[in-house]
Amino acid sequence: MKIDDVRAIVTGAASGIGRRFSLELARSGAGVLAVDIEADGLGGLAREAQDMPGQLLTARLDVRREDEVKAAVEDGFARLGGLNALVNCAGILRDGLLVAAEEDWVRKLPTAQWKAVIDTNLTGPYLMAREVAASIVRRPGMPGLIVNVSSVTSKGNPGQSNYSASKAALDALTRTWALELAPHGIRVAGIAPGLTDTPMLASMSAEHRERMLGQVPLARVGTTEEIWLALEFIVRCDYFTGRVIEVDGGATF
Repeated sequence: MKIDDVRAIVTGAASGIGRRFSLELARSGAGVLAVDIEADGLGGLAREAQDMPGQLLTARLDVRREDEVKAAVEDGFARLGGLNALVNCAGILRDGLLVAAEEDWVRKLPTAQWKAVIDTNLTGPYLMAREVAASIVRRPGMPGLIVNVSSVTSKGNPGQSNYSASKAALDALTRTWALELAPHGIRVAGIAPGLTDTPMLASMSAEHRERMLGQVPLARVGTTEEIWLALEFIVRCDYFTGRVIEVDGGATF
């Protein structure tokens, strides 16, 4: 797929990797509807993309809400003059140990904390992929692409039961959807970043960041530009589907 043929919705676009993906796609000539629950960050994104070859539009979206997702996909199709791609970047952290022993009691991971992450990181991508795939399938002969942003912590990471579970499940969905949607000409792939210089990384405790950095052979965090290179490959390589690319500096956690 040529990048300037891409008409994509990018979720989680107000900051971090989603923001970088939106800008680089527009810089390469693609049409992008950049969405996020944090509308404030979208204004600056639109201004930054004003003089780029592609088209970058913005809209507020809560990916957890089925009605909003359906409306956003219809809006994206109308405003971009078609829709053939989705990049699921929206994600949150609500870290905590499953149980932690205090002096005279046991603290447990709250169910609300578990559910908040699962709803955003897993149900959100499911809703987005379902609606975008349906839009593409309604128009036979048009190739499509869905990219899920996962994480190397999908293999498990202390203090991240909810986050790791959501990303492991997203990896499984990437493979499942690739098999289901291939007959319709839709490729599905994933990107699993390691420690990357984003606001999400900055939100972690210094102790947690240092522990994880100690498990990265290249001994540094990645940049959003480096993660973009994985997306660029996936878009351009029409033979790539059903796999997750790890961009993590060789991390072993």
